[in-house]
Amino acid sequence: MSTAFDFTPLYRSMIGVDRMVDLVETALRGGAGAHYPPYDIEKTGEDTYRISLALAGFAPTDLEVTTERNLLVIKGQKASNQAQAGRTFLHQGLAQRAFERRFELADYVVVKDAVHAHGVLSIDLAREVPEALKPRQIPIGLGADRQVLALKPAKARKAA
Repeated sequence: MSTAFDFTPLYRSMIGVDRMVDLVETALRGGAGAHYPPYDIEKTGEDTYRISLALAGFAPTDLEVTTERNLLVIKGQKASNQAQAGRTFLHQGLAQRAFERRFELADYVVVKDAVHAHGVLSIDLAREVPEALKPRQIPIGLGADRQVLALKPAKARKAA
């Protein structure tokens, strides 16, 4: 069953929503590998987050974490099967397949750290809004003060 959404009303009334629409469409589209590896996304503070991926069987050297503008990409691929060449498995339940997991990041979200321990890759993120874009309070002057200064002679203004 396919459900299509019509985003035309958004395009008529808002400028720049095409990125948001792409994010929604990507989220609604689930590929075959959309559930591997399993992961958690956790809010650890007001502007900090952590993504934890369960990667049992992967060494840190088998993993690659890269960031692009508004995108975090995590790739995993086993180096080689030479270590398993002399082993006979009766059951092999640990996933050994290569994967690529992508996370869309909001504006100003940056990767702070990545740690691999006990089969879990933890990636810490933080939202860092530039000072120029943060809300600031503008002091309001009194219009009467400006008029009084303008009416005083230049010598009187220097004395004040």
